[in-house]
Amino acid sequence: MTNYPHPIIAREGWPYLTASLIAAVLVAWFFGWWSIPFWIVYLFILQFFRDPPREIPQGANLVLCPADGRVLLVGNMRDPYRNVEALKVSVFMNVFNVHSNRSPVDAAVKDVVYNKGLFVNASFDKASSDNERNALILRMDDGTELACVQVAGLIARRILCYVKPGERLTRGQRYGFIRFGSRVDLYLPLGSKPRVAIGDKVKATTTVIAELPGG
Repeated sequence: MTNYPHPIIAREGWPYLTASLIAAVLVAWFFGWWSIPFWIVYLFILQFFRDPPREIPQGANLVLCPADGRVLLVGNMRDPYRNVEALKVSVFMNVFNVHSNRSPVDAAVKDVVYNKGLFVNASFDKASSDNERNALILRMDDGTELACVQVAGLIARRILCYVKPGERLTRGQRYGFIRFGSRVDLYLPLGSKPRVAIGDKVKATTTVIAELPGG
C-alpha cells in the first residue's frame, strides 16, 4: 500500500489534535507536571485518529471488513434498506480501534440512506434500528446488491460519509469515518458464506468477512 492516498493521522482528527496539543503545551509551560493529564488526552486522540494503510485481499466474491473491531453478530435477518432477507454481520468499534470506514467490495453506490436516531451503546442489538445511522446501498457489476451501514454509538456524535449515489467505490477504499465509538452493519445476499464468527477481532480491509454466493 505504498500509494495510500490518505495521511496516517486522519484529517478528521487534526482540529482535536491541534487543540489538545496547544492545551498540553500551555499547561506544561505554566504548571509543569500538572500537564500530564493533558498529554494523556493528546496521546489518546492521536491513537484514535490513526488511519494506516492496509493490504487488500483479492478475489471476485470476497467481502472485506468495512471497519476495525469485534464481531457482534452473524446471522440471517431482514435487510431494512432493501427489504429482503440477508446475512447480517455486525462489527463493533471501541475507542481504541481505527475508525475510518472502507468499502467491502468493488461496486457503484446505488443509494445513500441517512436516518436520525438515538445514541445508545452501539454494542446493543437495538442500535441497528434506533441509533443515528447512514447506509450505503452498493451494487456490484454482476447485479449483486448489499448494504453497508454506519451506526453511531453512545459517545459517537458524528457520522461522516464522503460518497453520493452514482459514485463508484473500489474494495478497501476509504469512504467515511465515525468519531468516538460505533458499529458497522453489513447486509449480504442470502447464501453468502461467513468467514468470521461472533467474538472475532477483525480489521478493516485485511479481514475477509464473507464470500458471496458462487464463491
